[in-house]
Amino acid sequence: MKHLLIGLFLFIGINTFAQNEKFEAAMGSTLQQMGEAKDAASFSEVAAKFERIGDAEKTQWLPFYYAALTKARMSMQRMGDQDQLADEAQTIIEKAKAIEKNSEIMCVESMIATAKMLVDPQARWMQYGQASMQFLEDAKKADSTNPRPYALQSISLKNTPEAFGGGCAASKPIAEKALELYKAFKPASALYPKWGSEIAQSVVDGCK
Repeated sequence: MKHLLIGLFLFIGINTFAQNEKFEAAMGSTLQQMGEAKDAASFSEVAAKFERIGDAEKTQWLPFYYAALTKARMSMQRMGDQDQLADEAQTIIEKAKAIEKNSEIMCVESMIATAKMLVDPQARWMQYGQASMQFLEDAKKADSTNPRPYALQSISLKNTPEAFGGGCAASKPIAEKALELYKAFKPASALYPKWGSEIAQSVVDGCK
């Protein structure tokens, strides 16, 4: 009986290790493809791959996070119907939230709200602009060491007129704080988000 239990535990351990290796390999190759994507077709393929990985794994939030992030970026860069892409991103990020709620997911929620607002900024600012900022505040509270909410806040303020509380005076200190946080930030694994320092750096460079 003892040998049977040891054999069972070994089998479970080996099987889990193999599954983890398969997941990490699929995520790694898709992240590389994400970095190389240049157009709507290639970004759409990346988002679909991430979503398939998430649907297969069921307990991993990262695939859905990256799929939603890709769709939100596509919306903001006008790689198709902006509203539809943002809505697709929202549907996907809900899958991530069903698994785990964290600061990184809140950053993507902020990006989705920004994407919706950018369709018609004048008409949608009250609803989506304020929601975007609230998600960033929530992301800071969830993890004060995460630099991404500060990077996203800095670029949003940089693009906001001074008359409405934006401009360099408001955005540069936040971007500088983001850069300091990036220096100290250590992702939980090689698959965890690392992006955003270039956003904060662009704000600092643009406010010299």
